[in-house]
Amino acid sequence: MGPDLRLSRRQVLRGTGLALASGLPLAGTASAGSAVVGEYDVVVVGAGAAGMTAALTAAKRGLSCVVLEKAAKFGGSAARSGAGIWIPCNPVLAQAGVRDTPEQAARYLSAVVGPSIPASRQEAFLANGPAMLSFVMASSPLRFRWMEGYSDYYPELPGGMPDGRSIEPDQLDGNILGAELANLNPPYLATPAGMVVFSADYKWLALAAVNPKGAAVAAACLARGTAAALAGQKPLTMGQSLAAGLRAGLQRAGVPVWLNTPLTDLVIENGKVTGVAVAAGVVKARRGVIVGSGGFEHNAAMRAEYQRQPIGTQWTVGARSNTGDGILAGKRAGAALDLMDDAWWGPAIPLPGEPYFCLAERTLPGGLMVDAAGKRFVNEAAPYSDVVHTMYDRHPTSPTIPAWLVVDQHYRNRYLFRDVAPLLPLPDEWYSAGAVKKAWTVESLGTAIGVPSQALRATVNRFNGQALSGVDSDFHRGDSAYDHYYTDPYVLPNSCLAPLWEPPFYAFKIVPGDLGTKGGMRTDARARVLRADGSVIPGLYAAGNASAAVMGNSYAGAGSTIGPAMTFGYVAANDLADQASS
Repeated sequence: MGPDLRLSRRQVLRGTGLALASGLPLAGTASAGSAVVGEYDVVVVGAGAAGMTAALTAAKRGLSCVVLEKAAKFGGSAARSGAGIWIPCNPVLAQAGVRDTPEQAARYLSAVVGPSIPASRQEAFLANGPAMLSFVMASSPLRFRWMEGYSDYYPELPGGMPDGRSIEPDQLDGNILGAELANLNPPYLATPAGMVVFSADYKWLALAAVNPKGAAVAAACLARGTAAALAGQKPLTMGQSLAAGLRAGLQRAGVPVWLNTPLTDLVIENGKVTGVAVAAGVVKARRGVIVGSGGFEHNAAMRAEYQRQPIGTQWTVGARSNTGDGILAGKRAGAALDLMDDAWWGPAIPLPGEPYFCLAERTLPGGLMVDAAGKRFVNEAAPYSDVVHTMYDRHPTSPTIPAWLVVDQHYRNRYLFRDVAPLLPLPDEWYSAGAVKKAWTVESLGTAIGVPSQALRATVNRFNGQALSGVDSDFHRGDSAYDHYYTDPYVLPNSCLAPLWEPPFYAFKIVPGDLGTKGGMRTDARARVLRADGSVIPGLYAAGNASAAVMGNSYAGAGSTIGPAMTFGYVAANDLADQASS
């Protein structure tokens, strides 16, 4: 938890003297009379994947370090996530027999990202990612497993891999954290009770009612849960495993994590960032500050300023503490900002309480998406960020927000939808919230969702014909290997496509959701923060969603958020350590 930062008047006055004696001018809202409440070689802002990896690296390189976390829990958005990690040529892939080369990975990343991201940053990610993963496994209890078959998002591009490069954390016993486990940020979607589920399992759990492998995977998840319970374990997977494993590594390395300690500003002395201002005073950084505080997805004003409309904070599944504090502090210190209009987008259903980030449901055969005119407008099985980019690109001239995912009862009889098993009714509150509509004919469904009934009927008729032929000549659904990941292999000739024919029919409202924003401070290949003229802000580094993404406006594969976040946290800390030893 860190120290008690409730200071007495005498302590404040004493700290004020220290601050004034050191001549610390503070940027923005910070005061030069702030008490010094701690001093370390490195101060890390944010206890997510980027920040904890950076802190672990700094500590193992012999630097004293502290992690300042705004929220009452550690883990950030990473703890809430499925924790896919996209890092080519890593040792976990090699052990699994995956054949990849640095040259192949570089060709693919360049093809995906394009020229908007400097080649030096792409090269730094690819060169340091495998070493980072080896370091994390050597310095924490974390182990990882290949997400076999989870294709790169554009496997048809040069260097793309249909079987994928994504990995995820292996099962971890939460007991290793002791009492600190209570401070772990909870998952976005809870694992079914009594089961131990990996991200790669969800593909099959959705098919458990109709596919023997799906049923076998469900049984294996239950068996893992039973074994863990009998052993007295608290089994963690996905983002829970990742965040807990990194936190355990910090415990072993003696790195304190101060919860409930938001950054209020950066401290600048003689043009160099030398600390972080918090409510109780200043935490000084002898070597530098690494900002891994996440994006600005829950800052309505920033989203309105930088992003396309309609937008808001109600459609994101990012951690609620992500309000852009680190980005704004960096901007006040002179940082250039990039990619602020973009996010790690994905179609979402605005369910009551929290939106649902829609993956398998829009890809499974027997569903299609329509716009306000009742017409299809996209390959529903395309990478989720591409679907939302299309929604925004089209919306000004052909309203697409909200869109609607239309399915029939045959679809509902076969597939898990979020956590609602096949054949079971959807929750009443989903209907009350307007997130789903139901009707006994396609035409009446069109009326219910406010689209032209005959246009919707024509769209469904055309889609049904293409499904029967197995060829989507309009949007090429099923042409890419990626399209088939979340589909039903028993549906032929195209596992992505099945006709809609059995009433009643359902329409789920689709809005532009996201996993977090991807714009932030501009950084170089060493994770140093840059000004608009390309000069470096001394002492300031950024990683994760507080920095502009190395993926640019695209998304190479599952884990393109966390893989680079951890890698550039590692790069930043190593850069500081290298300077300290030179």
